[in-house]
Amino acid sequence: MKLIGLTGGIGSGKSTVAGMFQTLGIAVYESDHRAKVLMHENENVRSGVQTLFGRDAFLPDGSVNRQWIASKVFNNTNLLKKLNAIVHPAVYHDLLAWAEESEQKAAPYLIQESAILFEENLTDRLDAIILVIADEETRIQRVVDRDKTSAEQVRQRISHQWPDQNKIPLADYVIYNDSGRSLIEQVRDIHHMILEIS
Repeated sequence: MKLIGLTGGIGSGKSTVAGMFQTLGIAVYESDHRAKVLMHENENVRSGVQTLFGRDAFLPDGSVNRQWIASKVFNNTNLLKKLNAIVHPAVYHDLLAWAEESEQKAAPYLIQESAILFEENLTDRLDAIILVIADEETRIQRVVDRDKTSAEQVRQRISHQWPDQNKIPLADYVIYNDSGRSLIEQVRDIHHMILEIS
């Protein structure tokens, strides 16, 4: 069973692309979403997060205080590394369990969607990597519209991710999410190429 990575910077449209692969019958593991679920449901992760951040890491109803945690790690790379060291192993074990379950459904390949495959050196276990890119101004506008935030805040978030020119040489397939190329045609072409090597 092949496991294909799907990545892209904030606002690149990787979630849209993931949805297109799902319409083609390909199961997608959404790493960012599952990390949030595990921070809420996995006792080892919850304990580690509370040890690292204290009681303020969780709201009175027991849910994760994600905005507060994000504000703490945003400009503190050391703290972010410690948080990732708690969450990433749990995500990996969750991914393996999900892949085993999905494999029983005889899928031709599986996709792991993650924004930080390159930044966190999570590519070794993947058979190929799909990178979604778009120009920076388009990405900024998408996130401003989606998150109701400022362009400057989006630029700060972009500055914490690798630039596309660093990722492109490391990717096996690149999807250009701009108005000049059909997104679904690019997805279908890559889908067929992966099927040919599966």
